[in-house]
Amino acid sequence: MSSAAESATTGFLVWRLSMKWRVAVDRALAPLGLTHAQYAVLASLYGMGRSGLRPSQRRLADHTGLEALYVSKLARALEGAALVARTRDPDDPRAMQLTLTEHGHEVTARAITVVQGLLDQLLEPLGGQHGPRAREFTRDLAVLLDAPLDPRTDDDEEHQS
Repeated sequence: MSSAAESATTGFLVWRLSMKWRVAVDRALAPLGLTHAQYAVLASLYGMGRSGLRPSQRRLADHTGLEALYVSKLARALEGAALVARTRDPDDPRAMQLTLTEHGHEVTARAITVVQGLLDQLLEPLGGQHGPRAREFTRDLAVLLDAPLDPRTDDDEEHQS
């Protein structure tokens, strides 16, 4: 570990790692005409579709952690590229359901292979993607992602003073 990394905060290191990952994915997926954000939508749809789900844009936004408005914008662009089909939800006419097209399945499968190769590369210092350190790292990340943010507001802090 570099001396700069040793003195950095955890938040800074998480941010830097996420930026490193985003840039690497953007570069690797550029030949497929995809961005990291588009990949997040497509790969999530791919996984959800394999489970028999046809998620709404809102549900996909919740799953990916992206803003609903951004998912809507991405979905429209992916629909224009013939990768995603958007249809009205029969149970909620305000909601749009998303599915991959046949072409979307093909492109997403290739993109997943590319991203898995990057993941192998990124996790090599931890013994590889399937090593015990990488599995522990993954569990730690999941714990951090599942932890709720502090719901206190400024008003709550004033009453505690």
